[in-house]
Amino acid sequence: MMTRDLQNGDSMRHVPQPRLRAGAILILTLWILVVLTGMVLVLARSMRVEGARSANYAAVQRAIGIEQGAIQYVLACVDGLEGAVPTEANTPANGVMVGNGLFWIIRPDFDDNERQGYGIVDEASKININYAGVDVLMMLPRLLGEDAAAIIDWRDSDISLTPGGAESEFYLTLPDAYQCKNGPLETVEELLLIRGMLPEVLYGEDTNRNGVLDENENDADESYPPDNNDGTLDRGVYDLVTVYSSEPAAGASGEESGEASSGSQPVDVNSASPNQLRQVFEASLSANRLEEIVARTWTLRPFKNVLDFYFRTKLTYDEFKAFANRLTANPPSSGRGGSSSSNVKRGLININTASRDVLLCLPGIGDPEAGAIIQRRADQTADEGIAWVVEALPEERAVAIGSFITSRSYQFSADIVSVSGNGRAFRRCRIVVDARESPPRVVYRRDLTSLGWPLDLEIMDALRAGAAMEDVLEETTGLEVR
Repeated sequence: MMTRDLQNGDSMRHVPQPRLRAGAILILTLWILVVLTGMVLVLARSMRVEGARSANYAAVQRAIGIEQGAIQYVLACVDGLEGAVPTEANTPANGVMVGNGLFWIIRPDFDDNERQGYGIVDEASKININYAGVDVLMMLPRLLGEDAAAIIDWRDSDISLTPGGAESEFYLTLPDAYQCKNGPLETVEELLLIRGMLPEVLYGEDTNRNGVLDENENDADESYPPDNNDGTLDRGVYDLVTVYSSEPAAGASGEESGEASSGSQPVDVNSASPNQLRQVFEASLSANRLEEIVARTWTLRPFKNVLDFYFRTKLTYDEFKAFANRLTANPPSSGRGGSSSSNVKRGLININTASRDVLLCLPGIGDPEAGAIIQRRADQTADEGIAWVVEALPEERAVAIGSFITSRSYQFSADIVSVSGNGRAFRRCRIVVDARESPPRVVYRRDLTSLGWPLDLEIMDALRAGAAMEDVLEETTGLEVR
């Protein structure tokens, strides 16, 4: 009996064992399923992230390719112009399709701070800070007299202190001390190293440099940058200055070689021989008039500039405009910005393209004169050069600016914005191109992508939503592209 009870007891103790083991297996299986599910979810998320990353990388590469294409486009547009300036009509820049993407070349519209401008900019339309004098630099917006003097001290080769300026004695007292350069500026951004040239002076309220008054640039102190909330974009000097403007050397012809000019290079009225002058004038003057003007030129020189030559020789306007483009007037001792042997002219301002703010920096030019220049140049033809200035200004004012102006440009800048067709990536860069020789070459390039998307955000939104590029262009530019 006892044995049977023990057996029954053993049986009772062992009956639950299989059930406990089965429960443990179930729990373990559930845990395994949870872990596997988590791994699958993590893997799926990783694959999704990797897919998005790959798509973004591909979009970035497309944007880079479009940017490179835009750079080549700019080089092609300025090649062979020989001093002429590309126009909006022959160089489209507002939404150009390249493969599966678009690019824009943006520029400021000085007449409207709510409108984007488009096109290649000629650097000769700006003040060259390496050659402009104190009086010219002082006329730039936001610059004070001491700022102009500091620029002069930075770029000149001596260590003499210009009144109000700054030499190494100042810069060596800064927390991050450095020497005064005493050499020409290599980029416009180098101005930030000069005393008094703060970012708000260089860029004004336009911190993203897109030429348009954005919301954050018109909200007082609610967001960066600080602004006066007046509804007007207070520009800095960035779009008004350059370090690149330079015309090519005249070469070994004409006044240098002592032989008659071939006509391909301008003739210097201050050093040309009578035969050289006759070759320039004979196509436009009668025989008697020709000898009269040659004699006056020989007797009255030196001339301050070509416009001074016009007034003092008593040419008619029709006579002058016929050969004004073929003349120059280098000072007897040296050319402007270079020696007379090279005839390199640097820092001249293209009177045909300079903005009102730049025109106002020229000596003797106020609002009435700037308005007269802008009104008169709108009617001038390409072959008039700077001759038309004698009709826009009285003699004294015309002669005063004659040594500072030109009608030719050989360096050009382009602010390029490129975007992939799906709107996943964009790039922005600024380049400067030197077209004095063919093929032109890029002399400066800076990546501006970090400044953010500079155009209307609706463009990016539409592309990311899958809209066709043609539809986006029609909507944003109003142009029929189909």
